[in-house]
Amino acid sequence: MEVRYNSDGQPIGYSVTNWSKREYPTKAILEGTYCDLEKIDPKQHLEDLYQVYGPTSPAKNWTYLPMEPFEDKAEFFTYLESISRSQDPFHYAIIDKFNRKAIGTLALMRTNREQGTIEVGYVIYSDQLKQTRIATEAQYLLACYALDELGYRRYEWKCDALNDPSRKAATRLGFVFEGIFRNAVVYKDRNRDTAWFSIIDSEWTQTKSRLESWLAPSNFTADGQQKKRLKEC
Repeated sequence: MEVRYNSDGQPIGYSVTNWSKREYPTKAILEGTYCDLEKIDPKQHLEDLYQVYGPTSPAKNWTYLPMEPFEDKAEFFTYLESISRSQDPFHYAIIDKFNRKAIGTLALMRTNREQGTIEVGYVIYSDQLKQTRIATEAQYLLACYALDELGYRRYEWKCDALNDPSRKAATRLGFVFEGIFRNAVVYKDRNRDTAWFSIIDSEWTQTKSRLESWLAPSNFTADGQQKKRLKEC
């Protein structure tokens, strides 16, 4: 990127003109090819998501999350009611288009409308969702909404620095690793160093094209096996 200088000969950032603060996420449905993202609806999504968040959920799925699985369905319903009313984070259920089941969740959060930054978080997947094209498309749909439709300049991903699967997922999706904030969080009676990743607006066109190439139906066999890996696209 070209370096600019002020009248005193000091290097300064590139010009941002006609900037205005962004809007909060509000869209209730984001439609995809393999999945839809639906704003959390406690009544509609309770039964499916209790399989993801409830007592049968594997303990290892919660190691790096700031919460624990729910042991009581009524308590979980109260939780869903609460997050369904939240503006930030703005929570979505991930809906499998084949069977219309909710098989995970994610959210847009830490919204800074003035500076145009927003983060994907509360990424909670069922085992059947992990490492599938639905999981990739869900992330793609949310990024498109944040960067294309809402016009944010910076899209963030943060995780425990020891959460290797999350770090690999961020890199695979095209997020750029920026570094580690040491002693950033205390949760579950332990320290968390936080790994930071981002996609910025100037990178998004290329990253989006790569994701679309991988997600194309022509990249999959009849039984859903990928022909090219994402890093090959």
